[in-house]
Amino acid sequence: MGRRRDSERERKSVGSDSNTVSVTIFGSEYKIKGADPEYIQRVAAHVDGKMRELERRLATGTPTKIAILASLNIADELFRERTERDRLHEELAERAKTLSRSLDEAVRKR
Repeated sequence: MGRRRDSERERKSVGSDSNTVSVTIFGSEYKIKGADPEYIQRVAAHVDGKMRELERRLATGTPTKIAILASLNIADELFRERTERDRLHEELAERAKTLSRSLDEAVRKR
């Protein structure tokens, strides 16, 4: 009986927290705590969209399989974005060095 009371208290505290948002992903509802409810909703919608897209493309698939494949797709997106960010950062650093050298040369010539 103690566990049931703890569980009920937990549900009430989650529901009463102003930083908790209810999201539905692939037909299941989740209560998520976070500082920005709109952001949480966007993230949840992205995950739900990925799962639904996979559901349409796969002939058969359990929710677990779909969730794992969606996770892999989202991780792939993340890794590709990080790689591109790192490439752009390196390119920007190289351009900054080139510009700095050019400015140094221009100042020395004066």
